[in-house]
Amino acid sequence: MSVTIDIAGLPSERLVFRASPLAELCTALHALAEPGHHPGLHGWTTATNAGLKPDLADRLCEADFLWSSTFSDISHAFAALPGTHGQPGATLAEDLDMMDRLDDELFVDAALEISCSSRYTLRGPSPLVNAQIREQALERATARGPRQLQFAKRLLQDPPAVRSWLRRLFEDSADAFFNDVWQRVRVQLANDARHKTEILRRKGLAEALAEVSPAVTLSPDGSRIVVDKLTSGHTTAVDPAVGAGVTFVPSSLGWPHLWVLHAPGWRPVIHYPVAAPELPGPQSLDLLTLRLEALAHPMRIKMCRYLARAAFTTGELATAHEISPPEVSRHIAVLKKAGLITTRRRGRYVLHQLDLTVVARLGSDFLEGVLR
Repeated sequence: MSVTIDIAGLPSERLVFRASPLAELCTALHALAEPGHHPGLHGWTTATNAGLKPDLADRLCEADFLWSSTFSDISHAFAALPGTHGQPGATLAEDLDMMDRLDDELFVDAALEISCSSRYTLRGPSPLVNAQIREQALERATARGPRQLQFAKRLLQDPPAVRSWLRRLFEDSADAFFNDVWQRVRVQLANDARHKTEILRRKGLAEALAEVSPAVTLSPDGSRIVVDKLTSGHTTAVDPAVGAGVTFVPSSLGWPHLWVLHAPGWRPVIHYPVAAPELPGPQSLDLLTLRLEALAHPMRIKMCRYLARAAFTTGELATAHEISPPEVSRHIAVLKKAGLITTRRRGRYVLHQLDLTVVARLGSDFLEGVLR
């Protein structure tokens, strides 16, 4: 599964790397709402949540479906406005001004499309003008609790009032904690964007994408950007209605998430984490699936108990488990293809052993994969 972005014929100058204050604010709000997703930020999320004034904390809870379990496209409002050329604002106020420029139908659709509907990849009418879509949005909001239902009703009844309320919420969050965060990270994000722009200019798109994330690649024919995700989606970067191009937005707080805006009628956006040097790169989801499937067989699990402790030959494993050497070889081949064991020769013997480093990463690989 993956999200693909068609870029055939797209000139490199239409690929933009730039930080967004609003996107980083929404990432910060996500981390505060879902601290379990971000163990590396535990100290900051704990201290910041504890320091929030009750009124602000209550208002953040009221709208947290926009950035908690999902991530609303309103954080990338620039991607829906043709005149921006895919450029986020230089300041939070500029980003919020762009959010204000979204028409009501687009704003409501962006606020509800992920959390309250299954229409994300479908171009269709807004819940403001279509009764059936509106009922579907309210039904999904109901399933997520009374707070989201109340917010969805307000949004559908009076979009300008909710837009104004949300802008004030973002501004108050900036005053409370985000201005300090932005001062700390903006230079890092700007440097990252400049670095990747230079990689794109000097070495080409494939190298630049590799710098973004091992989960983002260029198709062999160079016509598509492919993002390894536990979802399927497709969009184009050459839609004249919003302007051709792809925007890459770095985040210092986003790991392990890799968000892709691929809604119809919006410029594609890849919102990627600026990885810390000590963090290993993400494994492909195909490889993760292969490893989990390899360990799903009870005999291979039993063999791993031996292989985790020492290196064994095929004959030794056959004797220990009372199965034939060819059957052992078949199980070893599956484990080896999944990269779970290492093999070495000692004289005329071939020894197999479990790769403990790889196995130890399976839990974090799985978590990173489903959160990506």
